[in-house]
Amino acid sequence: MTTAGNRRWNWLLWTGFLVTLLAFFSYFSFFVNIPLTRNFPWVNLLLFAIAAGLLVAGLRRAFRRAEVYRGKISGPILTGLSVLIFSAFIALVFVVSRHLPASSGAPRVGTKAPEFTLRDTSNKAVSLSQLLTDPVRGAPPKGVLLIFYRGYW
Repeated sequence: MTTAGNRRWNWLLWTGFLVTLLAFFSYFSFFVNIPLTRNFPWVNLLLFAIAAGLLVAGLRRAFRRAEVYRGKISGPILTGLSVLIFSAFIALVFVVSRHLPASSGAPRVGTKAPEFTLRDTSNKAVSLSQLLTDPVRGAPPKGVLLIFYRGYW
């Protein structure tokens, strides 16, 4: 039988907590720059799920085999901190960020867009009036569809 000082380190608990920190901070420092993961943070939610699995396995190990593994005190603390970090992530990403103020200066649906000139992908200046007058496949255009995308760039 192992004495209290010789119990093994419960790496599942600490790895789960570190994965929780990685899931939280990686979204704001890396994944928010990628459109596929910015709009819905599926990678971070997957990391949180992995962290939860590691924490649950570590807690089971700490309480079922307490004579062999450490973690009866640190396990619930790390799990509680992880739940708080996950809750803060959910609140920030799904609640707070959805309450961005509306743009009062943006044109409404159906209103005539103001004249503008922007550069296309080949760095050529293109204006709205040019888009409305230049023929497309030999026929005059019926209109122009403008899509306003509120991004983080």
